[in-house]
Amino acid sequence: MNFSKFAALAGCVLALGQVVAQESRHEKKFREWDKNEDGRLTKSELPKQNQRNFERVDSNKDGFISLKEHVAFLTRPRVQNSRDWSGFKIKKDIAYAGTDHERQTLDLALPLKRKSDKPLPVIAYIHGGAWRAGSKDGGLNRLHEYLKTGQYAGVTIGYRLSQHAKWPAQIHDCKAAIRWIRANAKKYGLDADRIAVHGTSAGGHLVAMLGTSAGVEAMDGSIGPHTDQSTSVRCVIDYYGPTNFLRMNDFESRIDHDAADSPESQLIGGAIQKHKKQTLTANPIAYVDKGDAPFLIMHGTKDMLVPYNQSVLLHNALKDAGASSVFLTVKGGGHSGGKGVLPERFRMFIENHLLGNNGIIDDETIPVAKVRIR
Repeated sequence: MNFSKFAALAGCVLALGQVVAQESRHEKKFREWDKNEDGRLTKSELPKQNQRNFERVDSNKDGFISLKEHVAFLTRPRVQNSRDWSGFKIKKDIAYAGTDHERQTLDLALPLKRKSDKPLPVIAYIHGGAWRAGSKDGGLNRLHEYLKTGQYAGVTIGYRLSQHAKWPAQIHDCKAAIRWIRANAKKYGLDADRIAVHGTSAGGHLVAMLGTSAGVEAMDGSIGPHTDQSTSVRCVIDYYGPTNFLRMNDFESRIDHDAADSPESQLIGGAIQKHKKQTLTANPIAYVDKGDAPFLIMHGTKDMLVPYNQSVLLHNALKDAGASSVFLTVKGGGHSGGKGVLPERFRMFIENHLLGNNGIIDDETIPVAKVRIR
């Protein structure tokens, strides 16, 4: 066999192995959900966050999901994103923790044309999903509008979900990723002291933890090979993240946050009101002090998943401590980000803290009609 034929055959074998491994993971998940072991899934057998896709997965509309339908849906071709990444060098699935866990990885986007020869500041995104769903995939797309200026590098960070490990594993992962960025700053032309972190929902909670608990040994953890590096960040953009778990039920919500199966309880490993000591360690508000990173906080007043008052509590605590915080209230807004005026506030905030600009951003109430919630 000549070399080219051998290489082609090897490539086919490798691709087949990847497909088999992928399908094995999907089959394992199917069996995990199939509680009565009848070889098919009903809607009630699916986790709540997956139930909304039931009709899409049930392609023959017989009221059940077969293994074939399950695998077909999860391995379907993805629509290519319309954003143009041709001007970037993208490095995907970089292991930051010294492990082979697929969640302990990050993606890095480096502009090929930079605005200057100086090291680039970094904007790092952390995804939401109630700490039990979501992934880093697509995180760079959320930053594209800012990265295309050539003034920043972008990172999207994965972390272990609550079904993989309980708190504080999630913040330990995120801090290990920050340490990786700092340790590899010279290699990739990054500025280790200018890192902004942005997160939504559960990701908002994690970036708030990054902004308030730098140097707290129990929260910094010891994951990864770069434990000599600092976990501090330059600034935080927190969109509708939880901040005080034990008070979430004080306000209107579609979720009983104190219940044993709530996202917060699953993260902690038991009903939060029965595990108060551990729960308190997960509250960003518990670590607030004057030296915290500057915050930009956004929250909708009609958020029925993470109550609006969670951000009120954090903002007030930061201000009371003498830390810097700007609060954008979206009047009538729900649990989501937005277009419209919000990206301009985001842009000004990171330019102030990463580029040294002096734009003025004040607390502001924005009608939801001007935000154009996506």
